[in-house]
Amino acid sequence: MPRTSAKADDLTAIKARRETLRAELAALDERAKAMEIAARDAGRQTLMAALERVKIAEIDKADARTIAVAIGNYGGSAVARHLATLPSD
Repeated sequence: MPRTSAKADDLTAIKARRETLRAELAALDERAKAMEIAARDAGRQTLMAALERVKIAEIDKADARTIAVAIGNYGGSAVARHLATLPSD
């Protein structure tokens, strides 16, 4: 005759555990999202410090935004490599 488990399957306990796990997953998702946002903005201080040290000719808002979007989309290294290929005046 098969033995019965010492732990009885309790539907209420299972549902409670499921909710606990869902809450833990939601908290992990929030932490991951915060870390992803921080990682996407990690280079801002370095860029701003470099910009403080360099004289920059007048630039309109649209061009500044385009440069910032390019850095955001492609990363600073890719934008720097592309800019390095341009002829210097």
